[in-house]
Amino acid sequence: MMMDYRTVSLSDQVFEHLESDILSGRYKRGDIVTELQLCAELGVSRTPIREALRRLFQEHLVEDTPKGTMVLGITPKDYRDMSEIRLRIEDLAVKGFIDNADADSLKALNEAVEFQEFYLSREDVDQLKALDGRFHEIIYAGCGSMILRDTLSPLHKKIQQYRRNALRTPERATHSVHEHRQILEAIRAKDADLAAARMRDHIMNAVNRALTEEGV
Repeated sequence: MMMDYRTVSLSDQVFEHLESDILSGRYKRGDIVTELQLCAELGVSRTPIREALRRLFQEHLVEDTPKGTMVLGITPKDYRDMSEIRLRIEDLAVKGFIDNADADSLKALNEAVEFQEFYLSREDVDQLKALDGRFHEIIYAGCGSMILRDTLSPLHKKIQQYRRNALRTPERATHSVHEHRQILEAIRAKDADLAAARMRDHIMNAVNRALTEEGV
């Protein structure tokens, strides 16, 4: 791991790196990792590794076993539970965005969809996943509620492997980007009920697409 010497601590950087590797699926559920292994892989001492693992325990992303630290990750049940929460409150965020977002936020949302459509034509799943995250984060940031933002942002971050699954094939990616376009058009029309309904449909469809990939 290349340290970038940001103002965040080394342990924070190690935590972010390991969390990303778990949430993206680089480390699979059931994988065993050890302090010595991680020290060698990341080129850091045991202290930041131990601190990062402690935080991952708190996030329920790993657990201790006699063989070492076992990766738990986000299970399909976890994903369903998180999606159920999103179904119940993300429509509030999109309604709040319509009421509170400024012109710059609306422009950023439009650009996110346009870039998705561009990368869809190139079948670039990595860019599509990144822009999927940006689309939702713009809505969370512009919804006018720190509570909604602070609830939804971590959930959306934790499901990144499933978001990638939902975009893995051209057909699935096309549906997802089209749904974002529909949500955007409802937002631009200031039709809060339609935007909320389209957001709920989008979340449910994403769950079905992602879990089809998992064989669940």
